[in-house]
Amino acid sequence: MPSVKRAIRIAGSSGGFSDRQRAIGDLAKNCDIDCIIGDWLSECTMTLHGAQKQENEKRRKAGALNEAETQGLFDPTFLVKLAPALPYLKAKNIKVAVNAGASDTGLLAQLVEEEVKKQGIDLKVGWVSGDEVTETVKRMYANGEEFPSLMNGKPLKEWGHEIISAQCYLGGAGICEALRQGCDIVICGRVADAAPTIGAAMWWHGWDRETDLDQIAGSLIAGHLIECSSYVCGGYYSGFKRLMDKCENIGFPIAEVEHDGTCIISKEPGTGGEVSVGTVASQLLYEIQGPLYYGSDVTADLEGIVMKDIGKDRVSVTGVKGLPAPSTTKVGLTAWGGYQAEFHYYLVGLDLEEKAEWTERQIRHSIGDAVKDLTCLKFSLNGYSPENPRDQEVSTVDFRIFVQTKNRDLVDSFTLDVPGFNRWCMENFLQSCPGASLHNDQRQSEGKEFYEYYVTLLPQSEVKHQVELPWLGKSIDIPVQKNVTTYPRDQKSYETEDPVDLEKFGPTTRGPLGWVVGGRSGDKASDANVGFYVRHDDEWDWLRSILTIDKIHTLLERSNKGRKIERFEIPGIRAVHFLLRDHLDRGFNSTSEYDTLGKNLCEYLRAKHVDIPNKFLRRGRF
Repeated sequence: MPSVKRAIRIAGSSGGFSDRQRAIGDLAKNCDIDCIIGDWLSECTMTLHGAQKQENEKRRKAGALNEAETQGLFDPTFLVKLAPALPYLKAKNIKVAVNAGASDTGLLAQLVEEEVKKQGIDLKVGWVSGDEVTETVKRMYANGEEFPSLMNGKPLKEWGHEIISAQCYLGGAGICEALRQGCDIVICGRVADAAPTIGAAMWWHGWDRETDLDQIAGSLIAGHLIECSSYVCGGYYSGFKRLMDKCENIGFPIAEVEHDGTCIISKEPGTGGEVSVGTVASQLLYEIQGPLYYGSDVTADLEGIVMKDIGKDRVSVTGVKGLPAPSTTKVGLTAWGGYQAEFHYYLVGLDLEEKAEWTERQIRHSIGDAVKDLTCLKFSLNGYSPENPRDQEVSTVDFRIFVQTKNRDLVDSFTLDVPGFNRWCMENFLQSCPGASLHNDQRQSEGKEFYEYYVTLLPQSEVKHQVELPWLGKSIDIPVQKNVTTYPRDQKSYETEDPVDLEKFGPTTRGPLGWVVGGRSGDKASDANVGFYVRHDDEWDWLRSILTIDKIHTLLERSNKGRKIERFEIPGIRAVHFLLRDHLDRGFNSTSEYDTLGKNLCEYLRAKHVDIPNKFLRRGRF
C-alpha cells in the first residue's frame, strides 16, 4: 500500500471482449495512472465460455482433446492487448486487474506469466479463484434449495433446463489482497464489473471492509462508471451529435478515487468524446437495478449522488453512501437450450401490416402440426416505409421469422428439398404478397445451438474465494466480511413526492421526449432498465412529474409487456430511473428479440411524443 494519501488514478481499458485493441498499451504508455482495469466478461460470454468448458471436458474424456489443449475458456484477445504494454507497466509501476480469465483463470494467468518471462520483465502475476460454483449449486439444489429467479421470482425447477455450468460474482477483496502481496497483474474470472476498481482502491487507501462503507461504496460507483470504457466518455451518449469531431477515437476513462471514496472522472488526453455531467450521468444510469447497487464488498445507495463539471473533461462524483454488503452474491447458470434459426422476407411500400399478416398466415399453414415441436415461433415486422419515400431502400422493411426447437431435424438444412423451417418459409414465395423478396443468403435458416441463462442468488458463505500467488507458492483465503445483511428481492419503488402541475410550465409543443431528455438503458438477464435525465432544474421538476410508471406503460405502447415497472429518483443528477421486470425475452444468448441487450429501449422511448414546454425547446435540443 502506498504511503501517500493522494487519489489513485485508475484507467478503464475494456468494456467487453469487442473493445478496441489499443487500450492497454496506449494507456500505459501515454497516461499518468496507477492501475489499469478491464472488463472482458458479460452474461453472454459467461454462457459461451461455460458451455465450451463442458464441451472440452467431454472431448477430453473421449480422447479428442489432450490435457494441454483448451478452446474458448478465456478471452482470446486479452494477451494480444496486454503484451505491448508490459514494458511500460514495469517502468511506470502500473498495476493491472482484469476479469479476462472467464472459465479458466489459472491458465490465462500462466500464459501471461510466460509472456512476461519471454520479454524478460520482472512482473508478478497472480489470479483469483472461487467464481466457479457449478458443483456447489447442483449440491444445494439437490438438497432442496429453490434458487428463485432474480427476474421473475419463479423457482429453478420451473426453468426446465439442466445446469451445465454456474459462475458467481466475486467482489474486489481478493484483488486487494493480491496487490497487497506484491502482485503486479491480477487475472480474475467472474468478478463483478466494478470489482477491479474496488480492489485497487481498497489496496491503495487501506480501507477496512467492515467499517469504511462510504469509501468502498464510492469506489464501487467509480468502478461502475469506468467499467464500460468509452461509454462514460461519450459513447452511446444522447448528445452524440455535437461530438462528431474525433468520434473515430473516443478516449478511455480515468477515475481518480480519493481517500474518502469520492472521485473525479476524466479521460485519456488527445482523444475524442467528452467527460461531462451528461456523459457520466448516462453511464451511472446504465444497467442499474434500483436505488441500491449491490456488490460483494458493499452496497451503494445512489439516491444522494451528486455530479459537477469542475473543468474540461473533469466531473466530480460525491454523495454516495455505503451500506453493508448483501449476504448473497449473484450467480449465473447456463444450460443447453436447443437450436434456433431465422428467415427474412423484405417487404416494401404500402400496406405493410397487411403484407406481414398475409405472409405469416401462409407460413403458419405450412408449419402445421410441427408447431408443437417449436419452443419459440415469432413473427416480427421491423421498420416502416415513410410517406413519399426518397428511395427504395428506405421503403424496405424486414419481416423476420424466428424459431427455436430441440428437434434438430426441423432446422438441419437450408436446402429446398428437405422438410423443415427453410422449406416452410420458402415454399410460399410464389404466392406471397406484392413487393416481397428474399435475402440471397439462406444460411441463417440453418439451426445453430443456443444456450439459456438463469440468474439467482448464492450465499457468499458457500463461495471459496481465494487468491493464488504462484511466485510465493501459496493461496490465501478471502473470508466473507462480518458486516453483511439480507436484502429483499424487490427494491424500493415510488412516484415523485410532490409532482408539479404540468400546466404551470406554459405553452407546449408536441414532439419527441428526446428533444430535451437524455438517457441510457441496458439489461440484466431478462430485466431491462432505463434512466432519463435533463439539464436544468425546472426541466427536472417537469421530468419527475411527467414520467410516472403509468406514463412509461403508455409510451411503450405495443412494446409494453404488461409486467411490473419499478421507479426511483436521483435528484443530484436530475434523473428518473425505471426497471422493467422481465421485459426482455430471456438473455442475449437465447432471445428472440432484436434488442438483445436492452440498449435500444431508451432510444425508442426518447422518440415517443409528449407535450414539451416551449421554453425548454428555446434552450436547444439534444
